[in-house]
Amino acid sequence: QVQLVESGGGLVQAGGSLRLSCAASGRTFNSYVMGWFRQAPGKEREFVGTISIRGASTTVADSVKGRFTVSRDNAKNTVYLQMNSLKPEDTAVYYCAAGRRLSLARRQAEYDYWGQGTQVTVSS
Repeated sequence: QVQLVESGGGLVQAGGSLRLSCAASGRTFNSYVMGWFRQAPGKEREFVGTISIRGASTTVADSVKGRFTVSRDNAKNTVYLQMNSLKPEDTAVYYCAAGRRLSLARRQAEYDYWGQGTQVTVSS
């Protein structure tokens, strides 16, 4: 069982930056691929980024490529989402997720545990 708690969301102006954190409970954090997803009002939840177990590999959605970066610190059981050059269309609730698997994952069904989400609002 893994419990995930996101933090770091808030209100930011367009062009600004935020760093989201996701703290995981348990001693097996380094057995999980981690992912970030987001859900805007009236839209389906969508993939944002994912990182491998040791952090050597990452991939992000085309919509955030060059602006968002996923990283992790296994010693702290934490995964991060650094968001730069934020746009109003990035406004959403951001969720982290953990998947017990070996390869990176873009689909929600590939993840086993989810956090409660943190709100990010980007004003124009």
